[in-house]
Amino acid sequence: MPLTELKNHLAELHNLSMAGAVLGWDQRTHMPPRGGAARAAQQATLSRIHHEMFVGPRTRELLEAAGGAAAQLDPDSADAALLRVVRRDFAKATRVPTALVVELTRTCSLAEEVWAAARATNTFATFAPWLEKIIELKRQYAAALGYTGHIYDALLDDYEPDMTVRQLDPILAELKRQTVPLVAAIAGRPPIADALLTRDYDPAAQQVFAERILRACGFDFARGRLDRTVHPFCTNFSINDVRITTRYDAAWLPAALFGCLHEMGHAFYEMNVNPAYEATPLAGGVSLGVHESQSRLWENLVGRSRGFWQCYYPDLQRAFPRQLGTVPADDFYRAINRVQPSLIRVEADEITYNLHIIIRYEMEMALLDGSLAVADAPAAWNQRMSQYLGITPPTDREGILQDVHWAAGLIGYFPTYTLGNILAVQIYQAALAAHPAIPEEIAQGQFSTLFAFLRDNIHCHGRKYPPAELITRATGRPLTVEPYVHYLQTKFGELYKL
Repeated sequence: MPLTELKNHLAELHNLSMAGAVLGWDQRTHMPPRGGAARAAQQATLSRIHHEMFVGPRTRELLEAAGGAAAQLDPDSADAALLRVVRRDFAKATRVPTALVVELTRTCSLAEEVWAAARATNTFATFAPWLEKIIELKRQYAAALGYTGHIYDALLDDYEPDMTVRQLDPILAELKRQTVPLVAAIAGRPPIADALLTRDYDPAAQQVFAERILRACGFDFARGRLDRTVHPFCTNFSINDVRITTRYDAAWLPAALFGCLHEMGHAFYEMNVNPAYEATPLAGGVSLGVHESQSRLWENLVGRSRGFWQCYYPDLQRAFPRQLGTVPADDFYRAINRVQPSLIRVEADEITYNLHIIIRYEMEMALLDGSLAVADAPAAWNQRMSQYLGITPPTDREGILQDVHWAAGLIGYFPTYTLGNILAVQIYQAALAAHPAIPEEIAQGQFSTLFAFLRDNIHCHGRKYPPAELITRATGRPLTVEPYVHYLQTKFGELYKL
């Protein structure tokens, strides 16, 4: 049957992608420093073979043959969704020359190694030529895809399908309008002490505690693993092989603790897609915004809640008796939720985090349209940090070099973090409306109800529904900023007695 033949063809393409993902994971976790050049060549070869196979005549023939039976399919069926998704992916891929795909893959693989070294030595100048090349390649990529609005639209669509700058800008503007006064009000209140989080926390003990929390929340170590890396990430090679990573900082306990919860949220999405979608384009998250909603939900709405630490703080005290043995639970809760402008995005509080994203979004737009030169980017970064957060990075390591995304070619990705923050609250509120006892269950270390809601309403569908439709199905309404703003005002209003 044509549809079966198409699925078999797509499974081979999937296997090639997963082989590349294994190489990428290894590069960021275990590859020796001098392996970069060979790894770039390997990745480039795989990307060439994959792209040539996908845009080749065989895919077109199979799509046309399968399309003949499409009229007989239930529009809400998985097969109908598969054909829709593959046609969309195929239409985009056929616009991009294979040579450009290969060059992007090779360049970004090499650039990640340069970035890691530049970050370690605080030398932006060594990374700048690579960033210039990546920006130019992404311009070519966007031109190949085509766009009718801003050049950024073509890149954003790779991560958040059907989202445009015209739609995104009002969301970010409304969020900024609503949260800036909250940041100002908090700045007028007595600061919350958080020195207790900097008390020489042994990384080995952090790892033991983090793994215990992951298991308690439902992370299956028979289907996943946790490793160390420079910049935390989650990747997967099947629904039964999902890898998460973190970094441990002896002088800052939250880095690994909440980093693990964050990446766990991503892992849950990948592990709980409908098994029938395995090795098809329906597997995996429908968008990076929806994906990020899962990581931010577990990191913040669960992991930074009073109820969570009501259950697990005694265990943390036993793990670190010298550092936390005499510290009251409420002091710890307040410390991990302190609002204070900070240099590092992944360590930012819930309110100021989105300002970090807006900075990167504006920088990407300016780099792409040529209004900002790469050579001037560090100064522009510092100027925006001063303008939005009131602080200036003392080094590029703590400024423009802190994220791996640009080295990896992930331009257009950053706004999905803020979309994820917004959606996390909207989805969590839908879960509470269906199951009001979830907060009490969390306080008892029980996560099965929340887990099941997310699995049944988000994870299992994979890419079956477009992002906007999935959110409406799961929450009863389209994406809206209102629940997120209300959550921030309520939580931090109580914390700071506003």
